[in-house]
Amino acid sequence: ILKEQEMASLPVPSVQAMVAATGGADVSPRYLRPAEAVAGDGEAQIPVIDYQRLLLELELDRCGEESARLHRACLDWGFFQLINHSVPDDVVEGMKANIQQFFQLPAETKKLFAQERGQLEGYGQLFVVSEDQKLDWADMLYLYTQPPESRNTKFWPDQPVNFRSTLDRYSGAVKEIADSLLATMAENLGLKQEVIADRCVGGVQSVRMNYYPPCAQADKVIGFSPHSDADLLTLVLQVNHVQGLQIKRNGSWFPVRPVEGALIVNIGDIFEIFTNGRYRSIEHRAVVDPKEERLSSAAFHSPNIDATIGPLKELTADEDEAYKTVDHENFMRLFFATKLEGKSFLDRMKLK
Repeated sequence: ILKEQEMASLPVPSVQAMVAATGGADVSPRYLRPAEAVAGDGEAQIPVIDYQRLLLELELDRCGEESARLHRACLDWGFFQLINHSVPDDVVEGMKANIQQFFQLPAETKKLFAQERGQLEGYGQLFVVSEDQKLDWADMLYLYTQPPESRNTKFWPDQPVNFRSTLDRYSGAVKEIADSLLATMAENLGLKQEVIADRCVGGVQSVRMNYYPPCAQADKVIGFSPHSDADLLTLVLQVNHVQGLQIKRNGSWFPVRPVEGALIVNIGDIFEIFTNGRYRSIEHRAVVDPKEERLSSAAFHSPNIDATIGPLKELTADEDEAYKTVDHENFMRLFFATKLEGKSFLDRMKLK
């Protein structure tokens, strides 16, 4: 496992540097892939959930219309947009500005926070497990943010000057949202809140900030390879106006049109395993624009590192378990040491 994890940090060329040198017209074969059809814009959009209504129902200890809407979204889509959330406007705008400013820094400055061999954190790319695999048309900054004692601040940029303080505030705000969502989801599944909440005391949160440069051959490259997230819940912030998130639905790629001010939330593999397949993680990818850069930020929320990852006993008393049970640390090591390829990682977690 450790050898595979080290391979995940193989050095790869910086997409930004290559684009700056070539203008994006000449693309290395390592980035070129066959194009896939995308569903038309006439398709229905992913569900929209009102967070304040959800909180009110949670406080009143009753499952109302918004809770039911959330349950249907988790069962039918695995994705939803969360409006009227509780992240302060100044924190959201601060995150957007800091992410944009960081990726505009000179390459030499960004390299001060570069990933080290065998490490996941820092500036660079993830899921590079061989010298000949296809690469994503993106650069990213990946950081562990919760619990606070897990932070390795050597990888936290000190430019822009308020980057660290803003990320700290954003991290706490989205964790609070994730905890509230998980509480409602537990009740929707007929569980006591603490069944999931107890596993998330001291839970792991990481944040991945993504920069997708424009590419003249945008239809032949991928910003982020098709995959499902390994966590419980992911909360995505759209940093600029350029769209690019697509989800796999009914065998086709379906573009997500972000609602102004919303967070995009999706179910992860651990939640699918916990629920024994009731809530399913959804394959998704990021595409790039031929003329404009795209930026986003994803906050991943997982149980604490001592938790066991497997179907919850409270949900499998009268049914067979469909997934293996493993410790959380090895689950995550294996995920990051694996090439992103749809839901192939989760498929290996299924019992035959």
